[in-house]
Amino acid sequence: MAIPIVLDHNSPQSLQGQIFEQLRHLILGGKLKPGTPIPASRVLAEQLGISRNTVLLVYDRLMAEGYLQARKAIGTYVNLELPETSLAATRRIATAVPAQGEAIRQPDIPFIGQKQTRGNTRHLDFDFFPDRTDLDLFPQKIWRRFINRTFASSSTHFTECGDPGGLLQLREVVADHLGVARGISVTPDQVIITAGSQEGLNLASRLLIKDGTLVATENPCYEGAALLFQSYYAKLAPVPVDESGLDVEQLPKEGVTLLYLTPSHQYPLGFTLPIERRLKLLDWAQRCGAYIIEDDYDSDFRYRGSPLTALMGLDDYGCVMYLGTFSKSMGAGLRLGYLVVPKTLIHATRSAKALLNNGHSWLDQITMAEFIRSGAYGNHLRRMRHVYCKRRDALIEALRQHFGAVELSGVESGLHLAWHLPEGYPSAPELQELALQHGVGVYAIGAGTAYDYGQSRYSARTLILGFASLNEYQIRAGIRRIADVFASIPST
Repeated sequence: MAIPIVLDHNSPQSLQGQIFEQLRHLILGGKLKPGTPIPASRVLAEQLGISRNTVLLVYDRLMAEGYLQARKAIGTYVNLELPETSLAATRRIATAVPAQGEAIRQPDIPFIGQKQTRGNTRHLDFDFFPDRTDLDLFPQKIWRRFINRTFASSSTHFTECGDPGGLLQLREVVADHLGVARGISVTPDQVIITAGSQEGLNLASRLLIKDGTLVATENPCYEGAALLFQSYYAKLAPVPVDESGLDVEQLPKEGVTLLYLTPSHQYPLGFTLPIERRLKLLDWAQRCGAYIIEDDYDSDFRYRGSPLTALMGLDDYGCVMYLGTFSKSMGAGLRLGYLVVPKTLIHATRSAKALLNNGHSWLDQITMAEFIRSGAYGNHLRRMRHVYCKRRDALIEALRQHFGAVELSGVESGLHLAWHLPEGYPSAPELQELALQHGVGVYAIGAGTAYDYGQSRYSARTLILGFASLNEYQIRAGIRRIADVFASIPST
C-alpha cells in the first residue's frame, strides 16, 4: 500500500520531520485508521527515494509518541488508541456549540407512529399468544433440498436486481394457488411479492392515503394495520363487528377512501363474513368509490366446511386488493407475502414497490416457487392442518372440561380462537393479569396484536388464545392452571 507523502527537498524542514508530520496528519485525520498496517520501512524508503534509516527514525518516533505499534513477526500498524483521540473529540464537540444567542433548530420529523405488540418479554410456562406458529413443523429437510437445487441454476441472479414486483415463477404459482384455493382469477402481473403482509399494507397505504384520508376498519381489528394507517395521518373510522363479522349497515355512507377488513376469519374475534354481507360490501364500495383491503392472513387453515370465495373473487368492480402471507404456513422469519391488486393499480403498485426496496431475495423466492410447484407445499399444509386441528380440539376440550359450556368464536379456521367470558367472571384484562402472574399468557383485546378503539362490546369480556405454538399437553396444562387460578379467587 502506497502512502500519499510528498517530500520537498528544498524545504528548511528535514526529510525526517516532513515524513513525521505528514504521517501524523494522516493518522489524526482518519485517513490511516487505527489498526491499518503501515508499509515496511524498506518499502516506504523505496517509494520516497530516500535512505531506509530516515524512515526507521520516523517510525521509532511515531511509536514512541503512541501513533504506531509494532507487532513482532507481523509488521507495523496504526495504534488502536491514539494519544490525541480525546483531544480531537473535545475539539469536535466544541465547534458544534452555537455562538452566544444563536439557536440551531433541526427540522421536525413528520413521521408518527408506534411499534406493534410482540408478546410478553417475561418467561411464561404456557403462552397462548395468537400470532405464533410451531417452528418444529417447518419442513427443514425438504426446504434445504430445494435451496441446494437452486444453486445449480443461480447464474447471475445473485449479482443483479430482480423484478421489483417479485420473481415471475413465484407470482405464477401464487396466482394459480389463489384460483384453486380462494376462487380468485388473476394474472401474475397483478401479484406483487412483499416482505410479509405488513409491507403489502404499506404499499396500499402509500398509494391511497394522505393526511386526513378517511380509512374504515373493523372494531376491533389487527393492530399492525391501524397503527400503520395512523402513521400516514389517516382519519380512522371504526365499524362495529358482530357474530357475522363487519356490520356493513354501519359503514360510513360516503367519504371513505379505503376499508380494511379480515372477512374470512375476523381478527381477532374469528367471525366469518357471510356471502350476503360480502355482496352488500362490494356494492357499498362501488357506490362510495372506495378500495377494500381483504386481509386473508390465515385462510390456509380451515377445519370445518368449505371456505367461502374470497371477496376479491366476487369483485366485479375492481375495488378489492387481496393480502396474503406465507408467515403462518411457513414461518414469519421467511418474510414472504403478496399483495394482489386490481389491473388498474398494477403500474402504480409496481412503481411504489420499486421505490420501496427494489425486490426481495432471489433465493427465497425461487425456493418458495419450486416448493409450491412440486406439490410439497400442499403436503405441508395438509400436515399442518392435521396438527393444528388436534391442538384446537385439545384447547376446546380443556376449556369445556374446566369451565363448562364456554362461548367460543373463530373455531372453524385459523390459529387462534376467542373465548367470550360470562357474567360473574373477572374481566378479560383482570383474568389476563392473574394468568400472567401464574406463568400463563392469555390476552384481552388490545393486549395481543389486536387494536381496540374502546367502543367494542367485546373489549372487556373476551380473551384471545392462540394454540399453534403449543402442543396438546401444554395446552391442557395451561388451561388447567388458569382454572386453578380462577378457583382461588374469593367469591363476591
